[in-house]
Amino acid sequence: MSYAAELSQEVIVVAGLPTEWGICSRTVTLDHLPLALTCWKDTIAVSSESNIITIDGITGSQTAILSGHTDYVRSLAFSPDGTSLASGSSDDTVKLWDVQTGGVVKTFYGHTAYVSSVSISADCTMTASGSADKTIRLWDIQTGECHHMIKQQDCVDHLRFSPRDPWHLISVSGGKVWLWDANGHEINQMCNGSHIAFSLDGTLFASCQGEDVVVQDSVSREIVAIFHVANNETHYCCLSPDGRQIATIANNTVYIWETTSSDSRPIKTFVGHTGTITSLAFSSTSSLISSSYDNSVKFWQISNSPTNQVVTDLESTSLTSAEIKSITIQAEAGIAITSDSDGVVRIWDISTGLCKASYHTLAKNPQCCDVRMLGSSLTFVWYVDEKLHMMGVEKRKHYRTTDAPKHGVYSIKLSGDESKVFFLLWWSIQARSPWTGEVVGEIELKPFGLQRSLTVDSSRVWIHSPSSVPLEWDIDNTGLFPIELSNAPILHPIATKWWDIGEYRIKDTVSGKIVFQLAGTVANLVDSQWDGWYLVVGYKSGKVLILDFINMLFQ
Repeated sequence: MSYAAELSQEVIVVAGLPTEWGICSRTVTLDHLPLALTCWKDTIAVSSESNIITIDGITGSQTAILSGHTDYVRSLAFSPDGTSLASGSSDDTVKLWDVQTGGVVKTFYGHTAYVSSVSISADCTMTASGSADKTIRLWDIQTGECHHMIKQQDCVDHLRFSPRDPWHLISVSGGKVWLWDANGHEINQMCNGSHIAFSLDGTLFASCQGEDVVVQDSVSREIVAIFHVANNETHYCCLSPDGRQIATIANNTVYIWETTSSDSRPIKTFVGHTGTITSLAFSSTSSLISSSYDNSVKFWQISNSPTNQVVTDLESTSLTSAEIKSITIQAEAGIAITSDSDGVVRIWDISTGLCKASYHTLAKNPQCCDVRMLGSSLTFVWYVDEKLHMMGVEKRKHYRTTDAPKHGVYSIKLSGDESKVFFLLWWSIQARSPWTGEVVGEIELKPFGLQRSLTVDSSRVWIHSPSSVPLEWDIDNTGLFPIELSNAPILHPIATKWWDIGEYRIKDTVSGKIVFQLAGTVANLVDSQWDGWYLVVGYKSGKVLILDFINMLFQ
């Protein structure tokens, strides 16, 4: 079976730039249109046609698929304790799911048109649902019975239980916001609006009112702040868990403000979706998540605290357009290491895509370079002006400069034990000692073009090319020992690149069939590494993609 990266929600796609305020740190692409999105702490639920996909908010990886509805899922809501998930669908039903098992606990029948909104009460005893049949229904979670039905004059667009009071419910219908008690009695009409949201503690209440987003005190109804979006209708809003920030949607743009500020202008605007945004949720005080008609879910970084201990060098992790020059995957340590044309070395967490550390080196515009971590020490090698340079990254200590091939060097790779540097030449692969420059092994190659890449271990080297069979050798101090790739314990399928048509493909070495294809995004790809589990690619723009998809390919 063949999979395309842009179409699989099981592929983690991480834009490899340091996490700074306002950037999109991750995009998860879905097979189908996501109409609804909600989250509870680090668990995210998003609809995909009639299914519900749960996503880990830290890694961006899919954790489960909940199947049971027979038509589009239009609304989702977690219970306050995170153990249950309610869903409303175009199949006219409401379902309650056990988050731990993924099973259906209850299905509520009674609506005669699609269910547009659902909510679970603060004490987890009731589920409320609003529908295009112009009714609000209040369901007993234990018995599954409908206790009350509230008739409306228009379709119920949105509703929410108060996080503070399980007996109070707010709904939106016909452009007006109404307050109800749990017995179905109208308390009053609060305001005009198209969407409503509460802060996590229930003290603040927000509503979309045309071009404005109005924040009010939930008890006194006093207006706390009014925020304005010029020449655009707001249609969705949400408050951060601590109530300090509010975000809203207008078409395919996200606007965010500080609720304590008197400035009505947004402090940040997030642009990146190519289709109308359907849902928005804060997964934490530092992360905002959006879903869109472009079939994607985006994670936005909304804090940039200088106390973040993960980033060790804030100056060197500023946004850069320096071309990626080398990539090393060390999956056993949970990291990928990159270096760029400015000589900056960065360490990435391959499960989250976050930059863990970054360092400036002494290299300036290296022709090619590579970096390895041995124990807790980073060693960087680079080739420039017919010389090989070697340094310790953390201490910025220049260990040695040695002789290197005079010309025709296309890439270099440092072995895992740092005892050898492999030079990919037009006519051969040459292994040299990084300490003495002495040649310790050489493999003759047929000159079949530059579309080749190297993968190395301690003394083994693999060469990959789209126009030839992948080859593997073991180079030690006593000679050359060809090994068939099919016997190699590390690489299973093999990655090959087609630069001219902008595609990256992975083929099964037994059947020869393509099992993965990354297309349309690799025109400026300059380096890549594949270890049989992770594929990491670097671009001329300075971005990095980390893809984890082995479970998808071989399940």
